[in-house]
Amino acid sequence: MTIDHTLVKRFRQEVGDRLAHQRRLDQASGLVPMTGEDERQFARALIAQVLEEFARGEIGVGRTPPTAEEEEALAAGIHAALFGVGRLQPLLDDPEVENIDINGCDRVFVGYADGQEIMREPVAESDDELVELIQILAAYSGLSSRPFDTANPQLDLRLPDGSRLSAVMDVTVRPSISIRRSRLGKVFLSDLVGNGTLTPEVGRFLSAAVAARKNIMISGSTNAGKTTLLRALANEIPPAERLITVERALELGLDQFSELHPNVVAFEQRLPNSEGQGEITMAELVRRSLRMNPSRVIVGEVLGDEIVTMLNAMTQGNDGSLSTIHANSSMEVFNRIATYALQAAERLPIEATHMLIAGAIDFVVFIEKRNDYASGGRLRRFVSSVREVAGVDGRVLSSEVFALSADGRVLPHAPLSCLEELAHHGYDPGGWA
Repeated sequence: MTIDHTLVKRFRQEVGDRLAHQRRLDQASGLVPMTGEDERQFARALIAQVLEEFARGEIGVGRTPPTAEEEEALAAGIHAALFGVGRLQPLLDDPEVENIDINGCDRVFVGYADGQEIMREPVAESDDELVELIQILAAYSGLSSRPFDTANPQLDLRLPDGSRLSAVMDVTVRPSISIRRSRLGKVFLSDLVGNGTLTPEVGRFLSAAVAARKNIMISGSTNAGKTTLLRALANEIPPAERLITVERALELGLDQFSELHPNVVAFEQRLPNSEGQGEITMAELVRRSLRMNPSRVIVGEVLGDEIVTMLNAMTQGNDGSLSTIHANSSMEVFNRIATYALQAAERLPIEATHMLIAGAIDFVVFIEKRNDYASGGRLRRFVSSVREVAGVDGRVLSSEVFALSADGRVLPHAPLSCLEELAHHGYDPGGWA
């Protein structure tokens, strides 16, 4: 059904104004502020009220009011504009959508799970309206409001459904937005074995490695599935453990599943305000997390100088830590870490960084993505390499314990030095037997 987006925009403004007025009345009366769910319920009542007033007005001037179906569509659009992501909502509600790339309000490209990429209808009437939508999302997503304007032309945030949004403006001709869907929220290693991301043996190995409190770094290219694998590994951690997560923008969402992780503290980097004050960096949050009695520290994505703090944390008794990093192979991870360490305040030389890596990281897991032409070009994601860190001798010494064979299978490659320890945690050595 075609929806009149001009009406949606108008009614969203009316409902938003009435909602804000009620908030001010509650505050002046000393009432407890409404919870998020209370606000949503109240907004639904306001939407119904506004639509009823509109219908009466249309009848009053001799026009046909909206039908019940049209009114329902308008109500859904207004609610999505207030609390969701406006005209993006139908795309985010589609379970087959994997990625959404927007190059201006009317250049919308949608990537699907079957490998198709289709240009879809506009998501806003103008680029200004698109920027306004992102500004609204930035104001209400995460732990603190995040500016998106000429002075702050870059933005990263987590949408209500767990998807990752990255936006830029003024450094591009038109505002540009990329949304990466989180199609698997509550995900387990068994799910990844089922969809082919992991072989059964790699799945059993990773489960035992988490149980044995091994420090694991997940690597891969952009959109390879690193965060999904990190969630699955985290869900192998027993519920009794206290987890501290540190992220640039809240994304992991481990605290949303209290039956799996009842004791979680989620830290989010805070950006500086317009005066350049109030910033709290990832490195500072990692240091703070160590004072919060963590059983394990999980750093969502390493992109800079927090790497030194995190590696130090791993060597100071915080075994079982997990993190992700961008790299093109499991071996390249060590050079990538050394590059980040050189940028840190400590300015660690490469030799010192390699010593730190050898003492901190137990395993590097590399997740690969490639088009599977045998299945019609569908994008395939799979763990193709697992590397065990063995020590240091001027450089990091490691061995590839799982590797991609010539016929495309992921098989045991080099012997595990901690095989006996993992066997105590239920790992059947399989290929090493």
